[in-house]
Amino acid sequence: MNVDHILKHYSAGNRDFLQVSLRQVNLSEFHLSGINLGQANLTRANLSGACLYRANLSEATLEQAILWRTDLREALLIWACLSKACLIRANLSKADLHKAILTEADLRLADLRHADLSDTNLEGADLRYADLTGANLAGANLSKANLAGANLSNVDFYNSKMAKTVLSRTNLRHTDLSCINWDGVEKDEICLGREIVF
Repeated sequence: MNVDHILKHYSAGNRDFLQVSLRQVNLSEFHLSGINLGQANLTRANLSGACLYRANLSEATLEQAILWRTDLREALLIWACLSKACLIRANLSKADLHKAILTEADLRLADLRHADLSDTNLEGADLRYADLTGANLAGANLSKANLAGANLSNVDFYNSKMAKTVLSRTNLRHTDLSCINWDGVEKDEICLGREIVF
């Protein structure tokens, strides 16, 4: 299936493109809100600047995909594979990423406010200056992730793994840290309201 086919059927009102193969496809800047790409193969696809508001990408493969500035608000990305994907400045607010794979993904400056990242694998992910206000990270694997400068206020970290996680200059205001395993965490200059922990 090619881009023209997708756009033709989408314009005609079809939103169901379950299990399609779109490896390395270029859908940059296209408006595809509400599209169903569940279980689709979008490996190395270019979706930068696209509107995928409320799209269904559950169990889709987006490995090494380019999602720079992509609108993924309220999208379903349950069990999706986004390993090594570029999500710089992507808008994932209120997105459901439960059990998604985001290993070594680039999420710098991403908007993840109130996103469900429970049981998500974020090992080695770059989350510098991302906004995760109110996000659910319960059970998430954040080992070796870089959260420098990120906003983690009101985040649920219950049973999350944070070995060798970088948390320098991180905002953890109103966040319960009692349920985190801090072994191996680099905690220099963590912001806890007005308090700085060294």
